Amino acid sequence: MKLGSPFRPRLLSALLISIFLGSAPATPAQERGELRIATSYKLMTLDPQYANLNENTSLLSHIYERLVYQDDNLELKPGLATSWRPLSDTQWAFKLREKVRFHDGSAFDADDVVYAIERIRDFLKPPSGGFRSYVSGIKSVSAPDPLTVLIETDGAVPNLPLFFSSLFVMNRPAKGFETTEDLNAGHPPNGTGPYRFESWSSGESLRLARNDDYWGGKPAWSKVTFRVIENPAARVAALSTGEVDVADAIPARDVASLKERGARVASVGAARVNFVQFDVARDTLPGVTDKSGEAIANPFKNPLVRRALTLATDRGILVGKILAGYGTAAAQVFPNGLPGTSAKLLPEAPNYDEAKMLLAKAGFPDGFNLVLAGPAGRYPGDAESLQAVAQSWARIGVNAQPAAAPFSVFNTKRAAGDYGVWYGGTSGEAVDIILHTLLASPDPERGTGALNFGKYRNEAFDAMLARAESIAVGPERNAALAQATELVMADQPIIPLYHFHHIVGYGSRIGSYVLHPRGWTTAMQTLPAME
Repeated sequence: MKLGSPFRPRLLSALLISIFLGSAPATPAQERGELRIATSYKLMTLDPQYANLNENTSLLSHIYERLVYQDDNLELKPGLATSWRPLSDTQWAFKLREKVRFHDGSAFDADDVVYAIERIRDFLKPPSGGFRSYVSGIKSVSAPDPLTVLIETDGAVPNLPLFFSSLFVMNRPAKGFETTEDLNAGHPPNGTGPYRFESWSSGESLRLARNDDYWGGKPAWSKVTFRVIENPAARVAALSTGEVDVADAIPARDVASLKERGARVASVGAARVNFVQFDVARDTLPGVTDKSGEAIANPFKNPLVRRALTLATDRGILVGKILAGYGTAAAQVFPNGLPGTSAKLLPEAPNYDEAKMLLAKAGFPDGFNLVLAGPAGRYPGDAESLQAVAQSWARIGVNAQPAAAPFSVFNTKRAAGDYGVWYGGTSGEAVDIILHTLLASPDPERGTGALNFGKYRNEAFDAMLARAESIAVGPERNAALAQATELVMADQPIIPLYHFHHIVGYGSRIGSYVLHPRGWTTAMQTLPAME
């Protein structure tokens, strides 16, 4: 049985291009003072190359820019690079935009791109979820002239331009590499973006000022203040009372009441997946016991158990009730219809009888106990999803105790191995990026498995993914990615739950808010109301 509806990419308007390539230029009637945004994103660092998390990439995109941009169909568009082309299987040339300046007045050129790549590849040692995998295949990078970057890769990397749609370019310092500590300690961020850095209070606020010299045109807002409000109800309240102009990550249950109070709402299907992930590597797991509370061998090593829990998961409740229809049931890492997805993979309705039979066949006729961990307030419906999944699993004898925690706490504990099974989410530029980081075998040399906290390994899948990644962008590559996805999903290393919809609310000072499926929250998406 198919649940939910397929993803239908929207056509990209000229207005949307201008917004996301930088900033929609302001007209005198549009220009406003301070834009106030309540965001769920807690900026963790001022280093734009440290962690590949939406809170960093979204907020720091005001200050820094990328060579390449992805539109809302996930197609590549020029950013700081105006064009790119392969010279051979292992060589690429990127032409850069002229007359671009950093916030300190220095000119942007190819040396800055060289610095950015070398800093990520050779200098930074970030936690899981960094950007190193995007540049690990780059053998050398050079600048034959100020507006040309030549890149040589260790092997064929046909998707290289896509990787650059995630990497921010920094200004090369006089010597050496800037450290993350230096950037966080007060070295003013120096980018080419539409807004300049003013101040940052970790976990509380980010203040920006308009870059009047921005190459893409004068931004609409003279000041932008992001207030970090992690509690969804508090964000809704701040918007309702007029304390802020925009609030992101609005819970679906609050949409109707916000509209009744005069706010408007924008939504779009997310190019991402929320899922349950299993630790399949360790022999025993924290929080996983038999019904008497005694430790047992890791049940998730058995694919029958993983399959049973998949069959006992009611995605219809998650999408229909918890997300109030603002989501699509998932069976793979991206919504059906996007490049690289499989038309054969469709969400299944729960089958509790078959799930019980599989559990019994795996040696757990009475089920077992577990702690189901996850973040609270990080994703739409996250804490409620934990509860709903636990209730579904109870029907086959698996007693799951939900354990929701603030994302920073959850993320630290997950990385430390404190959980045996957890709810999570991830987004990326393309299907292969998600497969590469979430499901490929962990391999620091290859840069794979950065988000594979369950330490899942499947050599056949790794080989299929590597083959797909060796094919040039196009239908053949998409078909190969779909086949790799079909193989790995049959083994159930994760349970895809849903692709939620991004929902943003905005008040009377805002004329429109243009959403992107990657889920960014920026001032550039926010156009002032006309007087």
